[in-house]
Amino acid sequence: MSLAVPIILGLTFLGSALASLPALAVEWGKRTTPEVVFSAEVAQPVVALTIDDGPSSATEEILEVLREHEARATFFLIGTHLQAETELAERILREGHEVGHHMMEDRPTRSLPQEVFEARFKAMDELLARFGGSQVFRPGSGWYNDQMVDFAAERGYRTVLGSVYPFDTHLPWTGFLSWYVLETVTPGAIVVLHDGPERGLRTAQVLSAVLPELRRQGYRVVPVSELLALEEMEMEAGEEGDGEESGDAQRE
Repeated sequence: MSLAVPIILGLTFLGSALASLPALAVEWGKRTTPEVVFSAEVAQPVVALTIDDGPSSATEEILEVLREHEARATFFLIGTHLQAETELAERILREGHEVGHHMMEDRPTRSLPQEVFEARFKAMDELLARFGGSQVFRPGSGWYNDQMVDFAAERGYRTVLGSVYPFDTHLPWTGFLSWYVLETVTPGAIVVLHDGPERGLRTAQVLSAVLPELRRQGYRVVPVSELLALEEMEMEAGEEGDGEESGDAQRE
């Protein structure tokens, strides 16, 4: 038996095991903190693409891939990176993408005392205001508590995590990462990938493989806010349809 067979079997097992972890976390999060967004309930084949931790030296390459495949994304930016790369942030917006709030520093948000979290949240909010502002917030490392979610909501932000997390912060294999995204994506999914000098280059490679296949399957790739607006529109249409059916039944 060639070495390729056990490697393939091992990666398949790893993928199945890893796929179950975010799914369990998403279900638990939806039950315990329904105000936090993990995915959207939509009928149309639409997914949101999110890219964390930019801008970086790799952001331009990511943008080129997105433009080539007519996909748009939400870039959850870190304040210290944004201060150093303001022109990249302007290009992100100019090319139809969305910017999100990912705090001032690249560290787990939940490790911060509440008063420190609030001060740094406000600092990032003020920084984003120079670029038109943002309505979506992702806590650092995906960890949060109710106080943080409430504080963000009071300032007009929805806390957004994701439902497709290919562990690209830990796994360097672009082939596996691409497979994972395509294997686990569903309508309404929110995909989480990362920017950065090395991770961003991997993300560009992953997107080069994933985006044409998603398009072949009929998916549109959009920023988070657009996906959530579509969810709201479909819900309103469904409620109107239910009302019309109820009225018809009463007239009969």
